[in-house]
Amino acid sequence: MRKTPRQARSREMVERIVAAGREVLVTDGYDAFSTNRVAAAAGISPGSLYQYFPDKAAILDVVIDRYTEQTADRVAAAMADRMGGAGLDVVRDIVDALVSALEADRALLHVVAEQLPLARSKARREALEQRVRGLASTYLIARPEHSRRPVPAVSTWVTVLAIENLATRWVLDQPDITRDQLLDEIVAMVSGYLLS
Repeated sequence: MRKTPRQARSREMVERIVAAGREVLVTDGYDAFSTNRVAAAAGISPGSLYQYFPDKAAILDVVIDRYTEQTADRVAAAMADRMGGAGLDVVRDIVDALVSALEADRALLHVVAEQLPLARSKARREALEQRVRGLASTYLIARPEHSRRPVPAVSTWVTVLAIENLATRWVLDQPDITRDQLLDEIVAMVSGYLLS
């Protein structure tokens, strides 16, 4: 951001620009994303936009950072709430929470997963994965009866990436598989892996 908004009116302007940036990104896609389109969607002049954001990349960064943080917060909160549960119910609940977090903004997930250049989202995705892996690893260390794998950090890396990719593809592709079927299959996969 070019300047930090201090007054309420300036903060409202930044929020308007960010909301318009999200709208343009979802509606027009990454390739058509521009400061002129964002300014038009926000109902302001490009000059007003440039007071706060030097270019389209700065707006895009805020939109994607917020999306990633909100998704990570939803998943982490759901995981923390369910860590006290027992056995495979915990896995099912956590996968369900991840699917819900991804479904919360399917349109933006589509842009992030399928249109954004990998370099723009890689660090954010890795931070989210690391946060989820940390919670899952803590769970496996605290509940060793739920895994026979020798190294919790390795097994959580494998399971988190597998679950994330399956959940993302299910949300985006909307295959002829019910949510319950997806959850059942992922639980079977994870339990087969962790308990083998």
